[in-house]
Amino acid sequence: MEGENMKYGIFLPNGSNGYILSGSTSLYEPTFEHNKQISVEAEELGFDMVLSMMKYRGFGGRTGYWDSCLETFTLMAGLAAVTRKISLFPSVTLLAHHPAVVARMVATIDDISGGRCGLNVVTGWNKPEYTQMGLWPDDSYYARRYELAKEYVSILRQLWADGRCTTQTEHYTLEDCACYPVPRHQPMVVAAGQSPAGMQFVAEVGDRNFVMASGETLKQKVADLKGTARDLGREVGTFACIQIVAEATDEEAEAHTRKIIEDADLGAITAVMASATLDTNPAGTSEQLKNALNRDPADGNAAFMGMPVIRGSYQRVAEQLDRVAEETGIDGVMLCFPDYLKGIRDFGDRIMPHLSSASL
Repeated sequence: MEGENMKYGIFLPNGSNGYILSGSTSLYEPTFEHNKQISVEAEELGFDMVLSMMKYRGFGGRTGYWDSCLETFTLMAGLAAVTRKISLFPSVTLLAHHPAVVARMVATIDDISGGRCGLNVVTGWNKPEYTQMGLWPDDSYYARRYELAKEYVSILRQLWADGRCTTQTEHYTLEDCACYPVPRHQPMVVAAGQSPAGMQFVAEVGDRNFVMASGETLKQKVADLKGTARDLGREVGTFACIQIVAEATDEEAEAHTRKIIEDADLGAITAVMASATLDTNPAGTSEQLKNALNRDPADGNAAFMGMPVIRGSYQRVAEQLDRVAEETGIDGVMLCFPDYLKGIRDFGDRIMPHLSSASL
């Protein structure tokens, strides 16, 4: 799926201020209209998918980072009705929804969209989101959350395939549980598994993995996941999570990037770090965030939510994207922008023409 079959997706900004923890960019509350404009624009340009995350409690700071968040399934149902081709991925936070309820919600969005709904599975490392609702089991969940996730996905897939499920697992009891209508196809399941346990989970039951890494680390994660999945008789792809800062010149893009970092919301970043530090699961997404405060933007600075930044002139950004695709073996990218509408339009008008890896 490499090269000319590279896929391009968008992480929608359905939480306050998107994926930038800084006061240097325009601060905004999430709205359906904004996410609709982004999704329609992305579809017209030929992007393959959009994904909305879910946060029940933000990280505050002077920017109010993610303090407001549009509910992911409701949002994607609305987007399903105003788009025609692009794939739609709501995010399920496992502790907040029973799998039988989620199976029905996905089937409904799948019907609205004509078969375009998948699902992003979020096991949940941000403990304060769940303690406020009395949903956090205990801290052993950090180490065992992927066991629950496997049970969860197994139930989803049986309900989607058969419309009924009877099972008794450690966490769930279903007795002739019905879920009709079933989706037109088995929805694609994606996740962001960076730790060994997370990557094993995706290799066993997922279809695509999202990774916040760059260079040799990204290349190794891609190879490890494909190898593990192959040993299990499965084919699983990796999408790199990337922030794009593109301007007319390299100098302008560098200045923009530095401005974001210099005006970083340290209060919000501290809150992210504090929550990530609680996670006992080694080498995962929370580990990436904990170590991101002083990291070079190319490797994922905290002001960019730990995602690697590709920055430069429009042509240089295209060259870097092509290089990442060629050197790491990724199957696609999930993109974020400081200013989404401008960023997507610039991507279509000024970056895509230079891409050799685009399937757009």
